[in-house]
Amino acid sequence: MNPARIPPVFLGALCAALLLSAPCGEVHAAPAQEPLCTDCGSASPDIALAPLKKIKDIRGVASPKSVSFHPDGKTFYVNALEGMETLVYDSATLERKAVIRHVFTQADAGLFKNGEDTVFGYPYYNGREGRHNIFGGKPVEQAFSHGGRYLWVTYYRRDFDHNASSPSAVAIIDTTANRIVRVMPTAPLPKMLTPSPDGKTMAIIHWGDNTAGLIDMSSSDPADFRYTKHLVSERRLQVKGITGNRDQNCGQCLRGAAFSRDSRYLFIGRMSGGGIAVFDAGSGRHLGTFTNVPMTPRHIVRSPDGRTLYVTSSRSGTITALDADKVIESVLSGGKKAYAGKSIHVGERPRTVALSGDGKTLYAACNGDSSVVRVDVATWKVTGRAPVPPYAVGAAVSPDKRLVVTTSQGRQGKGGQTVAIFAQGPVQKF
Repeated sequence: MNPARIPPVFLGALCAALLLSAPCGEVHAAPAQEPLCTDCGSASPDIALAPLKKIKDIRGVASPKSVSFHPDGKTFYVNALEGMETLVYDSATLERKAVIRHVFTQADAGLFKNGEDTVFGYPYYNGREGRHNIFGGKPVEQAFSHGGRYLWVTYYRRDFDHNASSPSAVAIIDTTANRIVRVMPTAPLPKMLTPSPDGKTMAIIHWGDNTAGLIDMSSSDPADFRYTKHLVSERRLQVKGITGNRDQNCGQCLRGAAFSRDSRYLFIGRMSGGGIAVFDAGSGRHLGTFTNVPMTPRHIVRSPDGRTLYVTSSRSGTITALDADKVIESVLSGGKKAYAGKSIHVGERPRTVALSGDGKTLYAACNGDSSVVRVDVATWKVTGRAPVPPYAVGAAVSPDKRLVVTTSQGRQGKGGQTVAIFAQGPVQKF
């Protein structure tokens, strides 16, 4: 397949626009927010100071949630939650190249090893005895492993489990063929997932009941992947007969997560109740909670050297930089060794934060004011701000930093259903 490339005339006009020195056009600042830094010095590469220029909106995506670039930069993946599919786009043409459906029938029984439909003894409260693995999965978050060979996608819930009280699942996709090769059960309502730096473990974070699961993925064969630990943050939330909005009735609402650089510790943000829970990944023991972070921590990313954690806090509108070693030290001391990182206000209700591969630039999807905000790590200044369709949820930056992609899920039937693509420099053909 040889898809058409972006016309040279369009590329020429785009590149000319990107050479503008002043952050104008779609870049704007709000009075209550950090002012744009237009001259951040030599600490920032030129591309991170160029205006964020919208080049395409992909509309009609059914509830887009997370987005990620493949490590090789040639494709990016978008989870469409209500569409029950993962969409695959070509980074050069920006055209869709594949659709991965998350709907399973009896014919797909081979994807469920030995017919497994639960883990850690979780029961089903919604019937369907003997047919639990016939369902539509609602894809929410994603993470790569094995150098990009596999893409892991969590399901918010199985479509028949309306109150998200029963086991859900995670799909493992072979990116060389863009097809699902295994589906593993999870606890209720998984969202975030994160691989350990040593490549041996995938952590699945369960928003639904204050727990997380660790999966041994040290083998190159997904058939060999297996659960090793069930982590509990203080106490499990009882979900039998649970009612109400499960995005709010979720206990501690565990979400963002990252491993320490030595893969020994796991940090998990507690969006309800506050703080960052810290676990010993080897024993599975909950060591305590680091509380000196702005309220409602939602997303966590680790710097390339593993020394810094960047945390978005929705209600406070901030990104906080934390020294990972000092967080661990504070927790192990029982809070006696006090520590506070540094925070920057980026906008209203930041959700996902993406970090460039070189560790120099952060990109936050701000849900409350429907914007994408760029932060220079070295100077700790906002260097770009652009409007996105309401309401921003996901964000990703390409390995070469030339493309930034956001997702807008919408709210109460308004806005959203859009994937927005921005350029920060000349569009590169792969």
